[in-house]
Amino acid sequence: MKEKKQPEIGKCRAVSNNLFAVGLLRRICPSMVVHQAISRFFSYFEWLFYSAFFMRYVIDALDRGDTFRKIMVFIVIVAVVEAGLSLYDKALSGRIYPVNQAIVNKRLFGRLFRKSRNVELSCFEDSDFYDRYTLAMEKADTRLMATTEAAFKAVFGAIASVCAFVFMYRVDKISVLFILFPIIGNSVFNRRNSRIDYARNKDMAPHNRKIAYVNRVMYLPEYAKEMRLTGVFSLMRRQYREAITGVSDVTKKYTKRAAINHWLYVMFTFTFIFEGLLIYGAYRTLVNRTMTLGELSVITTMMVSTTWILIGFTEALTELFKNGLFIEYLRNFLEYKEKIPEDADGADPGTEIRSIEFRDVSFSYKDKEVLSHLSMEFRGGKTYALVGHNGAGKTTLIKLLLRFYDPTEGTILLNGRDIREYNLRKYRALFATAFQDHRMFSMSVADNVVMGEAVPAEEKEERVTWALKQAGAYDKVMSLPKGMDTILTREFDDEGAMLSGGEFQKIVVARAFVRECPFKIFDEPSSALDPIAEAQLFDNIYDSCRHNTLVFISHRLSSVQNADWVYLLSDGTVKEAGTHRMLMNEGGIYADMYTKQAKNYLALSDAKGGASA
Repeated sequence: MKEKKQPEIGKCRAVSNNLFAVGLLRRICPSMVVHQAISRFFSYFEWLFYSAFFMRYVIDALDRGDTFRKIMVFIVIVAVVEAGLSLYDKALSGRIYPVNQAIVNKRLFGRLFRKSRNVELSCFEDSDFYDRYTLAMEKADTRLMATTEAAFKAVFGAIASVCAFVFMYRVDKISVLFILFPIIGNSVFNRRNSRIDYARNKDMAPHNRKIAYVNRVMYLPEYAKEMRLTGVFSLMRRQYREAITGVSDVTKKYTKRAAINHWLYVMFTFTFIFEGLLIYGAYRTLVNRTMTLGELSVITTMMVSTTWILIGFTEALTELFKNGLFIEYLRNFLEYKEKIPEDADGADPGTEIRSIEFRDVSFSYKDKEVLSHLSMEFRGGKTYALVGHNGAGKTTLIKLLLRFYDPTEGTILLNGRDIREYNLRKYRALFATAFQDHRMFSMSVADNVVMGEAVPAEEKEERVTWALKQAGAYDKVMSLPKGMDTILTREFDDEGAMLSGGEFQKIVVARAFVRECPFKIFDEPSSALDPIAEAQLFDNIYDSCRHNTLVFISHRLSSVQNADWVYLLSDGTVKEAGTHRMLMNEGGIYADMYTKQAKNYLALSDAKGGASA
């Protein structure tokens, strides 16, 4: 599979993104930002204080002949301040940061979850948007804090570098030139090493993916049977060996270049400044005696501090630009303007549905027309069936009805008013749905039926019991270890119930039964059921929802022949409409489909009868 090229961002955008990250963290948890800044300031202050001032003061005091008491008072004061800073550092790591990290996690993911809940459904069906969303969510809290930490590291590192430069310049102008060595080491050779690492990792990626795939397949249970019944193990072993050889070849390819660049990086970053400055200072102090012992101590300690300050500064810059892309994903997601926001306000639709009308509705998805100039009407209290082949637009029509999307052209009217004018949550509260592509949640059966709806506690058990009975799932549920309190799936509970597809489908149908609303939609409610269970389910739906407006989507036309009105969709529009009898008399597409299905049912019945005879 071809890898997607990652988008690139400019330096100005990267800087803007990092400022956005600091501002976001400040709004989420001001305490974290303050303590990160204070901690980074004191860490650089300590380096500069001990290397530029402390040693020089002590040595100069000894040269001047200051009293031991005076020197010790200075050292004790420094020790007390250092102890206070150490206690502060312990408080940061032991309490302040863990508490703040929990706050950041809670508030940041709260924002992200609210945003993901508020964006329209089409965002999750857009692979590019969904990729950016998952990248924004991945370790968002730790990466946000790391970005702000790197920002303060860069800012205070730049200030500390300038201060170190000034201190060394005041001691000895020539010594400043030695600072160029670690700058060259980090800006030239360390950057080359990064490029080599990137190229090596890129070349290794196909081999590492193959290794990861073999490792994964070898322990997943769904592959276990084939592993034992076929000779595929030898093929997997060959793939693994080829991948290991590939990794080895890539390593050999880059070893020489990486070793030379790493050696040059070490020489320029450490050896030349340490050894060179030490030899230079020793010559000035011992040979021509133009430098005091205190000045020598300053430049020797300053060279160590300056080197690590510069390394930290350049690493922080690299990390900021690297994190710029992550912040880009996070920023774009948080700043995304929803087309159909879930919290969209508007008029109250009330609780009565007199009519819902699709008026010349067209809809295109990714430049492909799905619905074309479709017109239909659902009248309150009536039962409707949507039928047609796969891809005819039935499910898309329901998504438009529920306002997961808005039409590209045309309007949908509720009681004569455009549905876009209503409060979205109140509008959707008019509908109960049982989708074919249902999902079970790792929670109790009762919660999977009620789905968080505001049901009074004293009524919950009674209503869930009734809904499960109507869906034909009650006996199965009550046979489970904890009845309606049994956890479904084994995501969190090893004793969770794993039901069959048909049993799960009945629980989904129970969701539509339990919800009190005027309009109920059943999308292929019996696709996983046998004919007897299907007939019983439809009888229960017709009986218990006789006061509701009902819409069925079904491929089995025998199950919808009792509907008040049938819409047959084809090529994204209504091709035929009428009662079952009317459409059969017309002898069109519907009649042809129904006749063919009836023949199949009769043939299957005859085959079973012959087998039993």
